[in-house]
Amino acid sequence: MCRNITELRGLEPAATAEEIEAAARQYVRKVSGIQKLSDANREPFEEAVAVVTEATTKLLAALPARKQPPQTVPPLRRPEVRARIAAKAASSS
Repeated sequence: MCRNITELRGLEPAATAEEIEAAARQYVRKVSGIQKLSDANREPFEEAVAVVTEATTKLLAALPARKQPPQTVPPLRRPEVRARIAAKAASSS
């Protein structure tokens, strides 16, 4: 994995629950090295994502506002990423 972790603090509008969970999922994938879930690792992986999502939500709520917004836009706010996700969902339906 070579993607950078996206900054969520200071976004306007604020980071959504979906964006926070996506960041948590990316973090857990990076630290665990798990690319594809199996029956053996699904439960601990999803539990870790939930814990990191909750911790990130609390952290973002507790931090003071940023003076300047982040320089990059989260992937879920990019039209090309949204289109790719929609196409994937449509093909799997």
